[in-house]
Amino acid sequence: MKTDTGREYLRTLGIPGQAVKAVGLVGAGRMGMPLVGHLAKKGFSVTVYDIDGTKKAGVEGRGARWADTIKALAEESEVILICVGYDQELRELLSKSGELGKLAPGTIVAILSTVHPRTVVELSRDAAERGVHVVDSTMCRGGKAADEGTLLAFVGGDAAIVERLRPVLAAYSSDIVHTGSVGTAQVAKAANNMVMWACLIANHEALALAQRYGLDPEKLREALLLSSADNYVLRNWGVNTMAWAEDDMEIVQQMAAERGVGLAQAGLNRELLRALKPKRFKLDEYGV
Repeated sequence: MKTDTGREYLRTLGIPGQAVKAVGLVGAGRMGMPLVGHLAKKGFSVTVYDIDGTKKAGVEGRGARWADTIKALAEESEVILICVGYDQELRELLSKSGELGKLAPGTIVAILSTVHPRTVVELSRDAAERGVHVVDSTMCRGGKAADEGTLLAFVGGDAAIVERLRPVLAAYSSDIVHTGSVGTAQVAKAANNMVMWACLIANHEALALAQRYGLDPEKLREALLLSSADNYVLRNWGVNTMAWAEDDMEIVQQMAAERGVGLAQAGLNRELLRALKPKRFKLDEYGV
């Protein structure tokens, strides 16, 4: 939005026309911490809050300021990125009585967490009554991509707000896809997770079976990358922690139940992932 008309449209939405300079981040965990350094290197003034105070040194070492309270972070930020774990945490933060319940009008809140689409839609509607803009901006490709600044960001929200947010997302994302209205980024992330976890299971089963027949699984993996069996988790074999696998699939099942969609493979995969997690990448143990 570089034209006068574009700036005027932003003003009608309560969004300043100038570039974002101050970014706040709530949640400096495995995915959030790498973002701190990328944002600071891109010249943003970054303020970070995490409930775990031991992360302060890591945050400051990456060129950001540590906030002792979420209120202090909010006072410094034009855009706030939220990277917490669960729906309930988001609701507590963004409710009218929550720590982010009294943000200045025009503030943009981007939900990076993987949650139910309904949660984001409801929070966005409630925040709009206070002049605050909530979008969902889910992250794909995992911790390795977060470290490298090559995440894929799905973004759901008003086009003008997404454009204002884009330079912030580009600090740590090599690809940004505007999926539509608020909540659609969560739907896109759910679809991504369904395929990703299915591939991880299939990769284990294929390589374990081949190993039992005397094939070198690493040589076969390299060969499969040249075939129709190529997939992202096969290319990045051995790095996935599966930390959120069951939670991801629980959200998928909740979404499917709400719309009356039977997803037999997704339901089965959730159970398989539970059994796989302690044996991941241990082909000698898989299937035993």
